[in-house]
Amino acid sequence: MFQGTIDTGSAMPIEATANGDVLFDLGMIYSTGRSGLIDLVAAHKWFNLAALKGRVDAISLRREIAGLMSDVEIATAQREARAWMATH
Repeated sequence: MFQGTIDTGSAMPIEATANGDVLFDLGMIYSTGRSGLIDLVAAHKWFNLAALKGRVDAISLRREIAGLMSDVEIATAQREARAWMATH
């Protein structure tokens, strides 16, 4: 099992053509802590984007994550998703 951390700062950006599967995988990474720490805002953002790209299973995971978040955190995740869509 991987026990290190992933340097997301030096990772290549996801292109606009990223499919729902790639975005879903990012949601899984952040929701499970595979990136080092669990980041519910990032997980919600990526599941939201994956759902928009056609991953129906991302909807229920996004809803589950939202149940663990404050209203402010959800608003932040939605704002980040909109920003990502605007730049990609």
